[in-house]
Amino acid sequence: MKDDLEFDMEMAREYDKGIRRALPTYDAMFRMVQSFLRAHVEDEANVLVIGAGGGNEIVTFGKANPTWTFAGVDPSEAMLEVALQKAKNEGIEERVSIYTGTVEQIDFKETFDAATCLLVLHFVETIEEKLSLLKTVKELLQPGSPFVLVTMYGNQSKPEFDERMNLWKSIWLDLTDLTQEDVNGMEESVRELSFISSTQIEELLEQAGFERVTQFFSTTLFGGWIAHSDK
Repeated sequence: MKDDLEFDMEMAREYDKGIRRALPTYDAMFRMVQSFLRAHVEDEANVLVIGAGGGNEIVTFGKANPTWTFAGVDPSEAMLEVALQKAKNEGIEERVSIYTGTVEQIDFKETFDAATCLLVLHFVETIEEKLSLLKTVKELLQPGSPFVLVTMYGNQSKPEFDERMNLWKSIWLDLTDLTQEDVNGMEESVRELSFISSTQIEELLEQAGFERVTQFFSTTLFGGWIAHSDK
């Protein structure tokens, strides 16, 4: 198990490096998300973290907010072990619970004061499945609670999307030793993900029962939205 965990930790480190290239405002995103949550929860808050594998949300928010507790959900048991190990390293593991699976599969016995779903929705294949996830999150939140969604987005048939993709590729070429062929291969993989437009994302959030839906950032292929569960 120790060797497996070390391997998973190395995978997590590689992910941490890669995501900061794919999403250059990754760390700034966390600061904005934290500020939004702090503005809308009490001092003691129970936060649902969807896609918690790797532990970055839990550790970032947990260290800075010592009265918050966290429920982390992820389909990857290995990455959740990494998240838990990071929490132990920071001495916050007593405030963290982890659940293997999707949020729809977990039978929670509690509701939450806030929720995040960062860099997950573009891996959910269909519109129906995306809506199901968002509805489940809304049902797990206390009325009026804050929710943050960050995902890749866009209409791949539009020239605007191609321009954003070209910028994304340029960043990889500029910051790494990857070749044009390597980056073109990455583009092919990314285009297979489930992109939807910003308008569709906002419509899904409203259909799921969220209000005051607002886009708060856009960087290359990624966008972020803040919202509140309806009262």
